[in-house]
Amino acid sequence: MHEHVSYPFEYARRARSAGPPIGFIPDLEGPEGEPASLQVPAIERPRERMVTFGPAALSNVELIALLLGGGRSEQRALTLLQQVGGITGLLRCVPDDLLAAPGIGEASATAVCAAIELARRIGQLEMPFESSIQGPEDVRRYVRASLRGRSQEVFVVLGLDSRQRVRLVREVAVGSVSHVDVHPREVFRPLVRAGSHSVILVHNHPSGELRPSAADLRITHRLVELGELLGIPVLDHLIATDDGVTSFAGLGLMPAPSPAPEECG
Repeated sequence: MHEHVSYPFEYARRARSAGPPIGFIPDLEGPEGEPASLQVPAIERPRERMVTFGPAALSNVELIALLLGGGRSEQRALTLLQQVGGITGLLRCVPDDLLAAPGIGEASATAVCAAIELARRIGQLEMPFESSIQGPEDVRRYVRASLRGRSQEVFVVLGLDSRQRVRLVREVAVGSVSHVDVHPREVFRPLVRAGSHSVILVHNHPSGELRPSAADLRITHRLVELGELLGIPVLDHLIATDDGVTSFAGLGLMPAPSPAPEECG
């Protein structure tokens, strides 16, 4: 014989009424403004699925739909992603770009852009400011988070102290979609003022091309030479895209340091 077990919650009991009043007309519209026949079970809706299974269980379309809200949010989210080129394209959008999509108003456009910017700022917290930088892997996540989605080439310097900890992050030049003019004076001025011991150069390629260009190689060689003269050696040059990060040092493209001059006897 099994003991009788009572659950603490009354799963089966439901409030019962005497039935609909005479002349009652059923509401054919669901809670989201869709026909009742098209309403999906609650557990299949993005909001309920996130609460139950967590955000990782949702698709990109469903996540965007939660930001958009309102009726037919998933359909509008799908149309939006198709129009801007997917999540990668969404990273480069400003509210005006999103407003061009059907069914997207100012509230939805600004909510999506705010979420993207917040994600970027959270990613920037990946910089290990209190740890010594031993290689490109130590700053890769920060670099991607900082430059991902930028529609113009941006040149950034990471100034390190004598223990190779990051003590300065400075954007020194902004260019076009395929080029950025970098003046050595603008690169080294903040480093000299901050008393940096060494530097890592960083810039992005909005085109998605991870391979260094001939211009990238030329400016790297020039900055390495000037860094030696100033006593601020260039440890590496990183190129960031939305899909990854390339290290000049990792590719063996960093110029060898010049031999130290002989002392006069």
